[in-house]
Amino acid sequence: MFSSGMDPPQEPSGLAGITLVPTRFVWPYGGKRVFLTGSFTRWSEHLPMSPVEGCPTVFQAICSLTPGLHEYKFYVDGEWRHDERQPCATGSYGIVNTLFLTRAPDPVPAILSPGTPGSRMNMDVDNEAFQHVVTLSDGALQEATHRISETDIQISRHRISLFLSTHTAYDLLPESGKVIALDVNLPVKQAFHILYEQGIPVAPLWDFYRGQFVGVLSALDFILILRELGSHGSNLTEEELETHTISAWKEGKQLLDRQMDGHARPCERHLIHAGPYDSLKDVALKILQNEVATVPIIHSSSQDGSFPQLLHLASLSGILKCICRHFKYSSSSLPVLQLPVCTIPLGTWVPKIGDPNGRPLEMLRPNASLSSALSLLVKARVSSIPIVDDNDSLLDTYSRSDITALAKDRAYAYIRLEEMSVHQALQLGQDANSPYGIFNGQRCQMCLRSDPLQKVMERLANPGVRRVVIVEAGSKRVEGIISLSDVFRFLLG
Repeated sequence: MFSSGMDPPQEPSGLAGITLVPTRFVWPYGGKRVFLTGSFTRWSEHLPMSPVEGCPTVFQAICSLTPGLHEYKFYVDGEWRHDERQPCATGSYGIVNTLFLTRAPDPVPAILSPGTPGSRMNMDVDNEAFQHVVTLSDGALQEATHRISETDIQISRHRISLFLSTHTAYDLLPESGKVIALDVNLPVKQAFHILYEQGIPVAPLWDFYRGQFVGVLSALDFILILRELGSHGSNLTEEELETHTISAWKEGKQLLDRQMDGHARPCERHLIHAGPYDSLKDVALKILQNEVATVPIIHSSSQDGSFPQLLHLASLSGILKCICRHFKYSSSSLPVLQLPVCTIPLGTWVPKIGDPNGRPLEMLRPNASLSSALSLLVKARVSSIPIVDDNDSLLDTYSRSDITALAKDRAYAYIRLEEMSVHQALQLGQDANSPYGIFNGQRCQMCLRSDPLQKVMERLANPGVRRVVIVEAGSKRVEGIISLSDVFRFLLG
């Protein structure tokens, strides 16, 4: 027996006074006729799902559910389906999706029903979190997202801090692998090619005469080099890059942005590094406080630090991977992990209309110049920028590390930054026939605003991923960005 519309099932008798949570279900994979059924309909009623306006391949339905565990499935064009991207379990009805609703902060008055004027039950729903509580106060409809007590947040932070404090940088070392270091006297051009050929965005710098590591060469250095050399108004040449050694570039950069103390003396900056016995918490704090992407793990058996050994390049993603691995089967001990990311003060979000305090989220169109993309990366001090279409739907991302693609076929020698588009720059390192968004499985890491923090953390734990783009279901319209540093600042308090 099929329901005639989007209205949720009637409230079971005896449940008056129990808080109901209006919950949005989404099937984003297309179809002609899509229905929803589950434990909340006793698996006997099929609720028709409606296409989202402007997104005909995305279907949605809203049901009022009691807090607790629910199972559900989709009936798509005569076939039973489940969403593989959502939590699943095997039950009496095969593989089903599961949903756990926590207790609601405020009770829903009994007068709230699908026919109540102003009720969202019979209105088009915007892309808010799948799980939210609707309350009625003096006839005005208000929304209150799931909340978690400050105590639960502090418990989660304490357990994560304890884990990070009792594990060392040795836990980050892989069983096998390689770490590449560059001599400071290498020409910039050669270093450029090495990073591209090895597929790495950063490398420590070794000074043979001093017998120690003295710095790090990153993709940001190449961005600054290309911008500086390109500012002369002529195309870059291999000869110009050949004359710039890494050491010469670093010294020139210090002259440009040298920091002065109160006595007008140059502030010498030392290499930010850590030892293998430093705690993961100390390593994470070094990365955050110094605003760097990686910290070399260096070990020396000598008290004076001579004959240093480079063991690893520590990053926040590596530390986050350790956290995810440790709490994988005990995530219930961290209450914050199951919270939708839209309910947590985390990341940067597209400001709501009329919000005077909101700051715009930096995005670019694919036809924007490479020069503008590089300037934005430096000015905004971010690792990547979403590339969107005219509807702000995500197409791809341009990252700092993408600059190394200009080493392919010596592209830097003949391109002009202001004349090359972002799309053309991305294609340099990819198959020219590749469509947007599938250049690399690591490129566009996306989540929904309703996804739990745990899912976002797992995405960020992938090597090379530093930002997750929050998109609207179906349209992929960009709604926000959460970075590794955002997550660690929240977790560490």
